[in-house]
Amino acid sequence: REMKHITSQLLFITGVLLGFLSLHSLMFSWRNVTDREVNRQVPQHIHTGRVRFLSWIFVAHREAAANLSQSTRILCWILTGPKYLQSRTKHIKETWARRCDKVLYMSSVKTDFPTVGLDVDEGRENLYWKTIRAFQYIHQNHLDEAEWFLKADDDTFVVVENLRHVLSKYDPEKPLYLGRRFRPFVQQGYMSGGAGYVLSKEAVKRFVRGFKSGECTHFSDIEDMALGKCMETMKVDPADSRDLKGRQTFHPFPPDYYVVRQPPRPRPWFLIYEYYTPTEGPECCSDFIVSFHYIYAVQQYTLEYFTYHLRPYGYKYRYNPDSQTKNNAPS
Repeated sequence: REMKHITSQLLFITGVLLGFLSLHSLMFSWRNVTDREVNRQVPQHIHTGRVRFLSWIFVAHREAAANLSQSTRILCWILTGPKYLQSRTKHIKETWARRCDKVLYMSSVKTDFPTVGLDVDEGRENLYWKTIRAFQYIHQNHLDEAEWFLKADDDTFVVVENLRHVLSKYDPEKPLYLGRRFRPFVQQGYMSGGAGYVLSKEAVKRFVRGFKSGECTHFSDIEDMALGKCMETMKVDPADSRDLKGRQTFHPFPPDYYVVRQPPRPRPWFLIYEYYTPTEGPECCSDFIVSFHYIYAVQQYTLEYFTYHLRPYGYKYRYNPDSQTKNNAPS
């Protein structure tokens, strides 16, 4: 009986091994089918249909962007200075600034770059004065050339099409401003200067009126916080710039600060001021990012390439920004 049991076990093991070897042989032969054989087995109309579908998706998104460009005009003004025109500002001029409806380069002096001379000394202590003078200049000379007014630093990278999409949900005739919302110092929060922030036409009017009436003052050298305080005083509401999944679009630091997945930890220093609870890792950021900060020279061209030229073949968008569902709305 014992011998019979051993024999049956050997037969079982032999059967398993033969089955495994047969399966392995089948899998190996399948893996070695050539591309030509695969293409011969799949009807041509399926390949053609897939290409046509992907082309349709591309054209549809391009047409949507074109429609937004006509209905959502953006004036971009870049805060810069004479010593940064060649090392920083010219690279913005050659990349993303071309996609704005109007671009102004604000500096302490007028140059043939061209820059607008604001008659303000250079230095971090004068950044808010430059911002005040810049919005006063825009209000006086360019207010009717756009519905929205983006302020960016000379080391900010912006995807203008994505900014148009974010702004398309809001009315520029209402007092609104958007950006990366920070929490301390101002009760309703304020927008990070480095990530760039956007004022509606009505917000620009109220900002200028606030300094004319004395309701707003130059009480601090911290440009973004001081502007946020004036916005609160003039009853300009901070609008939510996050996407439908609650992911951020404006970023005050480069991508590597956000996209690397981290184990649970206390908030790092660069996330301490966040108004909303931050997420680290790939879900930190919207698929339709608007900006990154501290992006210099070569990095401007790198992000330009990644944004407008790099495409994975056959990729289907995982995120539809026009899908309005309650479940996706940020809280």
